[in-house]
Amino acid sequence: MSTLKLKDGTEIFYKDQGKGPVLMFHHGWPLSSDDWDAQVIFFLQRGFRVVTHDRRGHGRSSQNIYNHTIDQYASDAAELVEFLDLKDVVHIGHSTGGGEVIRYVAKYANGRAKKAVLISAVPPIMVASDENPDGVPMSVFDDIRDQTLNNRNQFFIDLTVPFYGYNREGADVKEGVQRNWWRQGMMGGIVAHYDGIKAFSETDQREDLKTTEIPVLVMHGEDDQIVPYQNAALKSIKLLKNGKLITYPGFPHGMPTTEHETINKDLLEFINE
Repeated sequence: MSTLKLKDGTEIFYKDQGKGPVLMFHHGWPLSSDDWDAQVIFFLQRGFRVVTHDRRGHGRSSQNIYNHTIDQYASDAAELVEFLDLKDVVHIGHSTGGGEVIRYVAKYANGRAKKAVLISAVPPIMVASDENPDGVPMSVFDDIRDQTLNNRNQFFIDLTVPFYGYNREGADVKEGVQRNWWRQGMMGGIVAHYDGIKAFSETDQREDLKTTEIPVLVMHGEDDQIVPYQNAALKSIKLLKNGKLITYPGFPHGMPTTEHETINKDLLEFINE
């Protein structure tokens, strides 16, 4: 098991596999790097070096109780990139991981990032406000906080249903996928999960998107019940200088798992452009 002790003492679990052009994957809330298994094996088989890590407080990384913010997540990623001396990296983030990626490339990359991919990602900002009137109401996130604090065991089962679109007619419900989501979630610390809700819902990343110079692929399912694509992908693409948008009719938030064949194909095409 590989870990990196960060400057503040937090230990980050990571996997560095393969040889070739470098891809770094950033997972979503409240999961771990295991959520990328369908992508990891696909790209390893095609000659890439694949780096994944468990965000602080998540998975096998330290369950610390401080600094659960998008900026800190991006700073942590930068420390890992520099420790491994990764260059010309394509950074791929899902959901909260997309927020981590766009903050990283905008602020911390220092020329080490080649491209970025935002999948079902939270930027520009999720929560509704006077400046973002069509965002998600704060009451939704308050309920997520309440469920995480008081009912996490059951909530992390229930949330898999809209996450993977298993509440849609004709859905191919896979209990193993749901159990794996629950397993990853319950490995993490409750403080990180609780504080992470504010991080993914209230962080304004409009400037991160505007100042990013490298090519960015934005991928989003049109039936995303967790991060509605109208308030995320369709807004992000307008702020990016060098962005490309692909939306997928009927695809859910967890499409890297449920629709991995399509997602992997489109990722590979963008990476090779």
